[in-house]
Amino acid sequence: MYALTVALFFLAQPFWEAKPPEKWTNLELDRMRYNSPWALTVGPSPAVVVSLATAAPVEEADAEIRLRSKNPPREPDPDYAYFLTQNREDHFVLAIAYPTLAGLGKAVEQKRTEEESMMLIGRKRYPIEGYFPPTPSDPVLRLVFPRQLKPTDKTVVFRLYLGGLDFPEREVEFRVKDLMYHGKLAM
Repeated sequence: MYALTVALFFLAQPFWEAKPPEKWTNLELDRMRYNSPWALTVGPSPAVVVSLATAAPVEEADAEIRLRSKNPPREPDPDYAYFLTQNREDHFVLAIAYPTLAGLGKAVEQKRTEEESMMLIGRKRYPIEGYFPPTPSDPVLRLVFPRQLKPTDKTVVFRLYLGGLDFPEREVEFRVKDLMYHGKLAM
């Protein structure tokens, strides 16, 4: 009976809690990066994947993909990597994979991204504190937010302005209880 209880416990856990990243299948790695509590697809067309790039399970999936791949994905912008080494404790990064870079680089679009992109926790609003624009070699917009979320919060909502896309106003909501990884809030 004890063995059955233990087996049911492990079957009920999501793969990211039941086994370490090096044991995740390629499908599970993709799921972590594109369709998990830390990565959500937001429409309308063109749909974009919005992920909590600095969340431990997302970073672990990225690292595992680099280890396994014959042609690993490009490393992020060196300025971004340096920023993380200096600011990880106080900030987290929301990443938006851009399907096209057409229309980017216009000053008016960048200004709207800076002014309109924000994080909402309850009734509090937090503007972005910086960003790393997508480039042809790294087509990911990275928005920097302060680490204000607590495990007791219910949701965190991001209102985004994604310049260069049709329908640039997007909103994505993450449920905080789903962002727990090994007993800790992962952002």
